[in-house]
Amino acid sequence: MTTAPSDPMTSEQLELVRSLAAQLRVDSIRCSTQAGSGHPTSSLSAADLMAVLLTRHLHYDWEHPRFANNDHLIFSKGHASPLLYSMFRAVGVIDEDELVRTYRQLGARLEGHPTPALPWVDVATGSLGQGLPDAVGVALAGKYLDRLPFHVWVLCGDSETAEGSMWEALDKASFYKLGNLTAIVDVNRLGQRGSTELGWDLERYAARVSAFGAHPVIIDGHDPEEIDRALAEARDAVDQPTVVLARTIKAKGVPEIEDKNGWHGKALPREMAATAIAALGGITHHLVTSPAPEAGASAIVADPAATVTLPTWEVGEKVATRVAFGAAIAALAVRPEVVVVDGEVGNSTHADEFDKVAPDRYFEMYIAECQLVATAVGLAVRGYVPFASTFAVFFSRAYDFIRMAGISQVNIRLVGSHAGVEIGEDGPSQMALEDLAALRAVHGSVVLYPADATSTAALTALMADTEGIVYLRTTRGGYPVLYPAAEQFRVGGSKSPRTGAGDQVTLVGAGVTVHECLAAADALAHDGITARVIDAYSIKPIDRDTLIDACRATGSRLVVVEDHYPEGGLGSAVLEALADADVPALHVVHLAVRGLPGSGRPAELLEQAGISAAHIVEAARRIVEP
Repeated sequence: MTTAPSDPMTSEQLELVRSLAAQLRVDSIRCSTQAGSGHPTSSLSAADLMAVLLTRHLHYDWEHPRFANNDHLIFSKGHASPLLYSMFRAVGVIDEDELVRTYRQLGARLEGHPTPALPWVDVATGSLGQGLPDAVGVALAGKYLDRLPFHVWVLCGDSETAEGSMWEALDKASFYKLGNLTAIVDVNRLGQRGSTELGWDLERYAARVSAFGAHPVIIDGHDPEEIDRALAEARDAVDQPTVVLARTIKAKGVPEIEDKNGWHGKALPREMAATAIAALGGITHHLVTSPAPEAGASAIVADPAATVTLPTWEVGEKVATRVAFGAAIAALAVRPEVVVVDGEVGNSTHADEFDKVAPDRYFEMYIAECQLVATAVGLAVRGYVPFASTFAVFFSRAYDFIRMAGISQVNIRLVGSHAGVEIGEDGPSQMALEDLAALRAVHGSVVLYPADATSTAALTALMADTEGIVYLRTTRGGYPVLYPAAEQFRVGGSKSPRTGAGDQVTLVGAGVTVHECLAAADALAHDGITARVIDAYSIKPIDRDTLIDACRATGSRLVVVEDHYPEGGLGSAVLEALADADVPALHVVHLAVRGLPGSGRPAELLEQAGISAAHIVEAARRIVEP
């Protein structure tokens, strides 16, 4: 097993660390002053911490950033990007010109906050309170799946410890005994507008850390020898995460503004920068190496070609799509890279079906939805295929984590059950009526809402190999199976379970409203009105070609029906797709949940919301018989 240095630093090593820390400070000032913006003072406070970590404890092959046994370094305080990029220059993976000339410039890799545009960056950070939760997922993979001795290091800011997500992370890291995880908190006392909540009261920080089951280590964050001992102790931990609480001074190395409020997020003026650089010893060109990681490979070998036998159902059989998801995800367990995390509702989402067949790849995050999504992100960093499930409405708590996952361009799968007024008596607090809009807005997202068990199983299997943030919405109640087992589905596709040459109106639904559309089509047929029904199971991307064909066939007479608020969901997707289409003038009725629902039986709530078959029939008649 790779271990941290056990011997104290020699005088030569100590001098190198001090010289490197000065270089990191100088380069942090240079790049931010050149850019005219950035967070140099937040970088200066942590330079000593990172100089020791980089040269003594971070086991990393910089030429091979995807090496399986590399340590991971995540800057949870992503605004300290000048420091991170200066570290990259110090190990030789970026050059001086890129650092100084391109930082924060259009089209450059060195963005204001780190993103995986750089191969040494695992996740995008900058939205505080997310790096440490993501790191829990990485460490979880290392300990329980990869079974490799790499360590996960996270540089955190003291301000972000006010975020509840940080404590969710420590709680789950302690629960899962992640001794391979170390948070280094840069306690420089000053936030954006003044003192942080606890200032330099490191004992109170330590009490909180201990209360969540982690091991606190208090140090002087500017003493290289203390830092070295603390990081060595952290690396030797086995079953308990470590939190190094480093007392530091904001803007350390620039006496004129050390520990002075009002300098957060401000580049040093050129004259001040020149004076500071000279006082720090001037521009240097130290090129350092990190300790080499041991050879190693993950204990799990992905097998995306494994034969998956999906469950099947008879057409007409009543099955809840959440139940179908559970059966399908259990079938996917034959792929060793598939992992499931759930938020203590696995018996309702039916994710626990996976737990029954692959308990070693099922992780419970309890009622901690931020950590639920962050764990999926961390697992994805390690190359796994994570599915994270909970009630659809609860993903709203973790929305910023989902948004940041899109910026990280990781591949995660989210499954939200119990959506819409269809859930019935539990009432509006449990009804996801905003989820389609929220997930459609995320960069690189795919949004799926199947109407039956067959399509749910097929789409669950497709999700495993679909890039981006893939969201599957499932329903609580049981509905008839519409499609035979051999039916094919695709992301960006749709189905037309009712269609004919003489169709007069198109009814577009997704999920539960497909069944209402089919019932409405039957009722309209009795009145001599023929209706085409589109099952828009892929809401993003939506099947634009099928919508255009339907408009041309039915004179652009559309009734779009969704169990969702009117903003941003299926109706918006349809209208956006047709906005510049070459079709007859649109005649669209959009049926959606427009009031605040209450408790009731599902059928009553669909009727009250105006999205039942009866309301669809009425809307269709209005546009067919004006």
